[in-house]
Amino acid sequence: MAYRRDFSNSAKRHLRAADELHGLSSGGSQPGCKAVAGYLFGLSGELAVKAMMRDSGMKPLTGDCRRDDPFFAHFPELKSRLLDTLAGRRSGELRKIAEAAALFQNWDTDMRYAPTADIAPAWVEAWKTSAHDLVTRMDAL
Repeated sequence: MAYRRDFSNSAKRHLRAADELHGLSSGGSQPGCKAVAGYLFGLSGELAVKAMMRDSGMKPLTGDCRRDDPFFAHFPELKSRLLDTLAGRRSGELRKIAEAAALFQNWDTDMRYAPTADIAPAWVEAWKTSAHDLVTRMDAL
């Protein structure tokens, strides 16, 4: 089944879910829920960037170029691919995002396989801040 793409609402949905997991304090819920929240914060940030890309006028590449397409990339590759394809009215803002070395530093989709102890709480806090910032910026036109 082919799903439609709604980057903006998806970014907000993942951010809400991440905030809920991050805030759980019941017995046995932490630190595992914070680690999963960290993963969702990264997805939310990616989706916010992709919403800004679309708002800037960028479009996904054709199917045979998907491997190089920033619309299908995850952090940290998203940032480098974005630099290679910047275009449109938000390109300056997107360049600053892509060049921000600290933005989602240490975040990677492979973390979903990692033991909870490998996900530093300080990283999760930084990802939370970055995700909230990107979602706010996504909506600022």
